[in-house]
Amino acid sequence: MEFKEAKNKFVQTWGALGSQWGINKTMAQIHALLMVSNEAVSMEDIMDELQISRGNASMNLRALMDWGIVYKEYKAGERREFFTAEKDLDELAVKIARERSKREIKPALKILKEVSTIDASNSAEEKHFVDQTSKLYDFVLKADNMLDKMTEFNENWLGRLVLKIMK
Repeated sequence: MEFKEAKNKFVQTWGALGSQWGINKTMAQIHALLMVSNEAVSMEDIMDELQISRGNASMNLRALMDWGIVYKEYKAGERREFFTAEKDLDELAVKIARERSKREIKPALKILKEVSTIDASNSAEEKHFVDQTSKLYDFVLKADNMLDKMTEFNENWLGRLVLKIMK
């Protein structure tokens, strides 16, 4: 397999996986392209490589920057904007975990807390509902706390040292 074919296959596969992770295909493709590029890539080159519109590229680049996994770079003498992705995979995992928690887990926790605290004194069905949603809230809260601890551990200098030793 030639480089260009391998690169295209990776970008397309990462894009397909992205939709399973809860982000759109183009956003994942842009991320994949930037992640495997050895230097910053202009928006025009992204548009050309992925055959997408300027608006689509701009919107998805902004979202990736909001996640903290893509950065804008400036090159002296260039008017165009260039973009690069986070290359440190440990840091990438932490940023994605934080963002997913903020966008998915925290809102779910809020709703679970709200629905599990209703007055359930009227029927067995209501009591069962509160019991089950309370258990689910506790489980999701524990999972979120564990995720928080893991990301904090990776940010801690001692945690990073332990991870490096384990590699």
